[in-house]
Amino acid sequence: MPIHKIPVIAIDGPSASGKGTIAQLVAKKLGFHYLDSGALYRLVALKTMQSHANIHDTNLLASIARDLHVVFNQGEVYLDNQTVTDDIRAEQCGILASQLAAYPQVREALTERQRAFCQPPGLVTDGRDMGSVIFPDATLKIFLTASAETRAHRRYKQLIEKGISANIADLLQDIQKRDERDSHRSAAPLQQGADAKLLDTTSLTISQVQDTVLSWYNEICAKNSGLNAK
Repeated sequence: MPIHKIPVIAIDGPSASGKGTIAQLVAKKLGFHYLDSGALYRLVALKTMQSHANIHDTNLLASIARDLHVVFNQGEVYLDNQTVTDDIRAEQCGILASQLAAYPQVREALTERQRAFCQPPGLVTDGRDMGSVIFPDATLKIFLTASAETRAHRRYKQLIEKGISANIADLLQDIQKRDERDSHRSAAPLQQGADAKLLDTTSLTISQVQDTVLSWYNEICAKNSGLNAK
């Protein structure tokens, strides 16, 4: 199947908006592949920390991004054959990932790696520039968001459930700083595209958000089927 005919649901949004959870649920429901683009940036950050690389050497960082030995398998993430699923979710790793993602050289190095995930029968992907840059012709583009306070509480709950100590005030501050950095970076800034549907999850349950995304996708499929039949 030509890549331009493979259905893609691109879910973009700020940190802790729930896009990863929703993307995985929708992918499972549809039987599609799933790409957590943020994990790739976190993996670059982790490798950078492990190798004590200079975080201002953009050429070195781009090289790290290109040469990552990564495997995603049944919810687990492996780097150099070692499980790093929990490591890349650490706050320090997330903060550095956001900083590295502002470098055009790093983003360019990861672009083709991300596009390679687009395979039949379809792909659901989440990130910050999935619909605007990586998959501009996506079947459905969604900008998923929630208030900063709601996102801080969600992240706090996630960390506490994993046995990781956290402070809501610190998390809120980190989220606000990350929003500012992601929205104003020169390379692929976080923003809602004109062709992306806005979905504010502040007062919605996970099931309600999932149902909304699936409903929108089914509407597009029904519309396209009608056009093809004419």
